Amino acid sequence: MPPGGNGIQEPFDLIRLSLSERVFVKLRGDRELTGILHAYDGHMNLILSDVEETIMIVDPADGNFEGQGTVKVAKRKMDMLFVRGDGVILVSPPSRT
Repeated sequence: MPPGGNGIQEPFDLIRLSLSERVFVKLRGDRELTGILHAYDGHMNLILSDVEETIMIVDPADGNFEGQGTVKVAKRKMDMLFVRGDGVILVSPPSRT
């Protein structure tokens, strides 16, 4: 990728530019986080503050086919959170308009 005016040349540059901003993080186990990114490392370990976690809980219906059932959403808030990088699937920076 050619050097651009936005300072993004490598994938971690996008994360670096998102420091101190609210990011969306998708994790294994049907979990999602939104919070302010304070730190990260090469393993994608993250430190977030003002975090809201959303957990999708699928309750399979008896006798139905795979993938069917009731989906419940549980949410909780935390002041500060360390996220281990091996559970991170996606990190989305804030939209820049």
